[in-house]
Amino acid sequence: MSRPSAVLAIVLVSYLMIVLDASIVITGLPKIQADLGFSPEALSWVQSAYTLAFGGLLLLGARAGDILGRRRMFMAGLGLFTLASLAIGLAQSATWMIAARAVQGVGAAILAPSTLALLATTFAEGPERTRAIGLYGAVAGIGASLGLVLGGVLADLLSWRVGFFINLPIGMALLMAARRHLVETERRSGRFDVIGAVSSTLGMGALVYGLVRSATAGWSDAVTIAALIAGVVLGVVFVVTEWRAAQPIMPLRLFASRERSGAYAARLLFLGAMIGFWFFATQFLQGVLGYSPFQAGLAFLPMTIPNFAVAMAVPWLTRRMGNARLLAAGLSLALAGMAWLSLVSAGTSYLAGIALPMVLIGIGQGGTLSPLTVAGISGVAAKDAGAASGLVNAAHQLGGSLGLAILVVVFAAAGTSGLQGMDVLAHRLASAFAAAAVMLVLALGIVVALIVRPGRVAPIAMPAKA
Repeated sequence: MSRPSAVLAIVLVSYLMIVLDASIVITGLPKIQADLGFSPEALSWVQSAYTLAFGGLLLLGARAGDILGRRRMFMAGLGLFTLASLAIGLAQSATWMIAARAVQGVGAAILAPSTLALLATTFAEGPERTRAIGLYGAVAGIGASLGLVLGGVLADLLSWRVGFFINLPIGMALLMAARRHLVETERRSGRFDVIGAVSSTLGMGALVYGLVRSATAGWSDAVTIAALIAGVVLGVVFVVTEWRAAQPIMPLRLFASRERSGAYAARLLFLGAMIGFWFFATQFLQGVLGYSPFQAGLAFLPMTIPNFAVAMAVPWLTRRMGNARLLAAGLSLALAGMAWLSLVSAGTSYLAGIALPMVLIGIGQGGTLSPLTVAGISGVAAKDAGAASGLVNAAHQLGGSLGLAILVVVFAAAGTSGLQGMDVLAHRLASAFAAAAVMLVLALGIVVALIVRPGRVAPIAMPAKA
């Protein structure tokens, strides 16, 4: 196997492991809650602790790769991620679980920027790089969907812990392969933007905490208000820091392109909706329809199979439709599926009310993530490759964290007057799906305005022959 193909294989498998662990807990959440004593509100932190640490430190991880070498940081992040997976599998309490998931997110934040940056430096711009990035984007969708099915199967037949233990042999094999096949990138002199990294991570964490707390304590709660104000203040500190820093972790020049800015914003909204879909669809399947984790995992197949098929066809679809039109079409189908899901009730049947909308969402996700990735790094200079890849992944993870927090608030606030039993849960879940649909409406509007409109589409479509 030639070195470029070896690099591609190592990058794709490692990124699959990262994405898989963001979703593999979803279908196992009811059993995790029962085993470790999570409250209903605190349960969302199993997901948010990972995505917040991941997204908040991604940009610093990208800068570390530029300064210390991407091969070195790839192996360091992979090692930490693998060890944290072991700790999660051994968790004996809710606090242990959340802490280990946060450490796993730190490992992912170090690892993920190096994966996309290694692709950019290994494959020359053109058909080869477009194909590699297309596969990378496909892994994002396929891995998330596969995690839903695998998590449910393992939680029911074996244990939710097995989903994390399997990272050990995979991580060790990847470390050996990386040592053999990856070539260290040129190291650059520079400084770490610690203030930027800390302010962005703590700021987003405070916002998510404030939103989740408001679901139970209310908006007038002093801690809720303090957390939200702290989040906004730290967000302003982050932007000012990046504006003034000589070597920022998020160069603001990356937002000079309308296309890239649109891709980052749309990714935030899209992932917020998708994480909410996975989180709440699992609760509907197990809480309303009474499915076991195994049955719930299999129930996601109407989404995962179309997602896989479309994701693999993205290079072909891009040649014929162009990146921007494919992106708009994918978002439109995902929106249609989510709007359909918002009609669920306690009497909804699986086939008509869940499976068919899942098919649309799966097709939409398969046709959305790869074009968003391509648009997010379009026209980036070599010196900003690491920062741009980090920003793509940061938007992916932080969108999920913030989106889920917002949807948890909608879920808790949904009016249930006159409803009883399963009707209460079903109504709240329908409200969450409706809010997710609104996020997709906003994402589609941004894509149309900044990426699809004539005269604003950069030449990023694939060439006629790949």
